[in-house]
Amino acid sequence: MARSEEPKLTTWEKARVAGLVARMAKRGLADDRQCGGRVHQRDLEARIDRIIDGAKKREGKS
Repeated sequence: MARSEEPKLTTWEKARVAGLVARMAKRGLADDRQCGGRVHQRDLEARIDRIIDGAKKREGKS
């Protein structure tokens, strides 16, 4: 996504995304990568996408 298309995030949204990214990093460290990467992060990616989509909707209403 291009920088100009990104919505402005509130402080809560930034903190929530940062927390989810930290969880993704922790899961990545826990993955041994010997069996093709068994740790799935799609659920966290979807949560981040929902936060960004909510910010876009909020900006659209303004």
